[in-house]
Amino acid sequence: MRITINGMACEAKEGQTVLQAARANGIYIPSLCYHDKTGVAGKCRVCVAEVKDMRGLQATCALPAREGMEVVTNSETVLQAQRMVVDLLLSTGKHDCIACEQNGMCELQDAAYYLHVERPGLQYADVKPDIDSSSAFVYVDRSKCVSCGRCVAGCNDVVVNEVLDFGRRGHGTSIVFNENLAMGESTCVQCGECVQLCPVGALTEKKSMGKARSWETHKVRTTCPYCGVGCQLDLHVKGEQIIRVTGVEDGSPNKGRLCVKGRFGYDFIYSEDRLTTPLIKENGEFRKASWDEALDLVANKFKQIIAESGPDAIGGVSCARSINEDSYQMQKLFRAAIGTNNIDHCART
Repeated sequence: MRITINGMACEAKEGQTVLQAARANGIYIPSLCYHDKTGVAGKCRVCVAEVKDMRGLQATCALPAREGMEVVTNSETVLQAQRMVVDLLLSTGKHDCIACEQNGMCELQDAAYYLHVERPGLQYADVKPDIDSSSAFVYVDRSKCVSCGRCVAGCNDVVVNEVLDFGRRGHGTSIVFNENLAMGESTCVQCGECVQLCPVGALTEKKSMGKARSWETHKVRTTCPYCGVGCQLDLHVKGEQIIRVTGVEDGSPNKGRLCVKGRFGYDFIYSEDRLTTPLIKENGEFRKASWDEALDLVANKFKQIIAESGPDAIGGVSCARSINEDSYQMQKLFRAAIGTNNIDHCART
């Protein structure tokens, strides 16, 4: 269908909202509560626009596009409404952009920049910090939360862990974990979907804090090294070091979703305990060996054990960071060649 946005003819697909159609045509409308994965929200009211023959301002994230629709997103009326919402959000939180980990990636910051809101225009009582650092990988700062609901929708509807919700009603409304527990004491599995969906700095990765600004890193797309699903990752790299990992939103099969291993389990590549060459122990001491010598030793030892005690005296563990084909070969080696079912897989971080 054809719609008009700010006087420009745009194509829109059946089922798209005005916001989706605008983004597909390269037109920026600030928004916070909407995300492709969490769907229609209509909470933050930052994405409002004027629509011909419709009274008042409409939330474009919840408004279906229709043939012939005429939309204006840059009138002074619209911009004043958007500025007021952004101003209120900045005034009622502790958005310290200079020191915030989300600086350069923050959607509230983007909206403020677009609307020329340099500083909060309203004076509220000082917002008290509300920090929860009890979990292993996620740092929670509720004083930066804008109550967009994306983390709640992601937890309940996208990854279906059903941990997050809104609590503390009224002016003090904020996200809570289970029955208002600390995140580290809740049933959260630390998949980090809430972190990926958070548009501001309320939910951030502990491991990346203080490591790099967003503009100091570049993305390298790769496939998760753990199980055989093949989830697509963006490695945020500074120099030669991985600072953080995010899921590729338009990448199959995960569409941005990751488990705790894929998102946070990358430290092992920097471990000083990693072997760089095969080692053989002789007289209580390790010495370096070639691959041929090490493999011959292992094969001969296996043959000796099988001859003395039978194949069930041997067991194997396939590495969780191996590709699926390697794990298949590992179990084939133990079941077909050695003759035992003693084969397991270390699907843990």
